[in-house]
Amino acid sequence: MIALPPLLAGFLGTVGLAFIIGLELHAYRRRGEAALEPRAQGFGTTRTITLIASLGFVLWVIAPVTPFCVGLGVLGLALMLDYRKRVRAGDASLVPTVIGLIAYALGPLILTAPLAVIAALAVLVLLVLGEQVQIRRFSDAFPTEEGVTLAKFLVLAGLVYPLLPSTSVPHLAGITWAKIWAAVLVISGISYLGYLAHRYLFPRAGTLLTGVLGGLYSSTAATVVLARSVRAEPQAVAFAPAAVIIATAMMYARLLALIVLLGHMDAALALTLPFGGLFVASLAVAGALAWRARGAQTRMHAPVSSNPLDLPVAFLFAALFLLFAAVTQFVTAHFGAAGLHILSFAVGFSDIDPFILSLLDGRFSVSAGAVTGAVLIASASNNLLKAVYAMLFSRNRQMLPAAGWLCVTAAISFALALG
Repeated sequence: MIALPPLLAGFLGTVGLAFIIGLELHAYRRRGEAALEPRAQGFGTTRTITLIASLGFVLWVIAPVTPFCVGLGVLGLALMLDYRKRVRAGDASLVPTVIGLIAYALGPLILTAPLAVIAALAVLVLLVLGEQVQIRRFSDAFPTEEGVTLAKFLVLAGLVYPLLPSTSVPHLAGITWAKIWAAVLVISGISYLGYLAHRYLFPRAGTLLTGVLGGLYSSTAATVVLARSVRAEPQAVAFAPAAVIIATAMMYARLLALIVLLGHMDAALALTLPFGGLFVASLAVAGALAWRARGAQTRMHAPVSSNPLDLPVAFLFAALFLLFAAVTQFVTAHFGAAGLHILSFAVGFSDIDPFILSLLDGRFSVSAGAVTGAVLIASASNNLLKAVYAMLFSRNRQMLPAAGWLCVTAAISFALALG
C-alpha cells in the first residue's frame, strides 16, 4: 500500500472535506432561497468554500502565524462585507459566514487535531446544514423552562463540580465531595436523557415504549404512571403488564451503567451476571406477555413524569447520598453484614439510587460480597414496592402477571444475596 506524504494527505483531506461542506452549504442556500424571490446565489458556492479551505491550508504550511493570521483578517473583512450586502437583501443568516471561517481553519485542524475531532466537526456542520427544518421545529417546540433547567445543570456541572474538593467527607472514609456531585450529575444526566426522549422524541409513545423510556429515569415512577393509566383507560390494559416489566428490566441496565460510569468496575463485574440475567429474563417475560396481547389496543395515553433534572431533586439526591452513607457507616460498624442487609431491605422501599451509589463509594467494615448482596437486596425490595404499586394504582387483575414477575425477581435477588 502506497503511503502519501503527510502534507499531500492533509491537503487532499482538506479539499475533500471542504468540497462536501460546500455542496451541503449550496443546498442549504438553495432551500432558503426557494421560500423567497429568486436572487443571485452570492457567497456560499462549493468552489468558494473549497478555495477558502485550500488557501487556509497553504498559508498555514507557509507559516502558522503571520501569513495565516493576515489571511484570516482579510477573509473576515470580506465575509463581513458580504454579510452586510446580504442583510440589505433580506438574508440575515450568519451560517454562510461561519461556514467560511470553519472552511479556512480546516487545513490547520486536519494537520494538528485528532481524527475524532475532525469527524465530529464534519458531522456537526453537515447536520446543521442538512437538518435545517427539523432543527427549526425543535427550537420552536422547545419550552423556555427546559432551557433554563438545562442551563442550571450545565452551571452545576461546569462550575460547581470542578470547585469541589477531592477530600473525604468527615467520618465517611472513601466518600469525597467530588464523588457525591459526580453521582448527582451522572444519574441526573441519564434520567434527563430518558425524560427528553419520552417527552419530545416519542411524545405519543405506545405502552411498551413508555416502559422502556420511563425505566431509564425511574422504574418506580414508570410503574405508577402505567398503573394509573390502566385505571383511567381500562381498555388499554393489554400491554401494561409487559411495559411494567420492561421498566424494571431497564432499571437493571441503568444501575449497571451508573456503576460503570462512576468507576466501580469490581462491583459491576460482580453484578453483571445477576443483573444481566434478570434483565434478559424480564425482557423474555415481557415479550411473552406482549405476544399474548397482540392485536389489542397498543396505545396508552400515559402522561410523562415530571422533569427529573429539577435542581431541588439534584440537591435532594445529594442529601440522601450523604444520609445513606452516614447510616450505612453506623449500621456496618455496629451490626456488620446482617445489619447492612436489613438496612438494604428497608431502603428498597424508597429511592435506591443514592443508597447504592453511596454504598459503593464508601469504605465500610464489611466485605465486598456483603456490599454486592446489599445492592441485590435493595433492588429486590424495590421490586416488591413496584408490585404493590402496580396492583394498588391500577386496581385491575390483569396487572397480576407483572406484579407476580416482580415478586419472582425479588425472590431470585434475595436468594442470590443470601445464598
